[in-house]
Amino acid sequence: MSVALRIRQEEPADREAIHALHCAAFGQSAEADLVDRLRENGDLVLSLVAVDEIVVGHVAFSPLANDAGLKASALAPLAVLPSHQRNGVGSALAKEGLRLLAEEGHGLVIVLGEPAYYERFGFKPETASRFLTPYDGPYLQGLMLSTIDPLRPATLHYARAFAGLA
Repeated sequence: MSVALRIRQEEPADREAIHALHCAAFGQSAEADLVDRLRENGDLVLSLVAVDEIVVGHVAFSPLANDAGLKASALAPLAVLPSHQRNGVGSALAKEGLRLLAEEGHGLVIVLGEPAYYERFGFKPETASRFLTPYDGPYLQGLMLSTIDPLRPATLHYARAFAGLA
């Protein structure tokens, strides 16, 4: 990771770069379009960029409505420009996002992704398996950020922008 790398909140001037970044990282526009829809709907709980002269990484967190009274968020998507991957940019974005969410009183973060990658941040499939989502399965992982623990399984409802994913 570059010494000049800086992580900060997304700014309006970053939007075009964020869109292009997700298209480059994923080889398609679905994730970029998701971020745009989340932003348009007011459903970005937290949106961070990694800047190294240009925007080289982005992570979005959106609200998860639920019936357990938890302040919960979904981590999605997380992307890094291909030229900057495998240099700790994604890890730095995820760690900072999780730190900020914990400070803001979020109790749960859910991610749908590669277990070998997200377990380094404390995400576990076992945590997510206690909740019902449209994405249940081995790639759904959860991380409790607080000691607040629901007494029963809860249903998590993603922001409406996720309904547009194929």
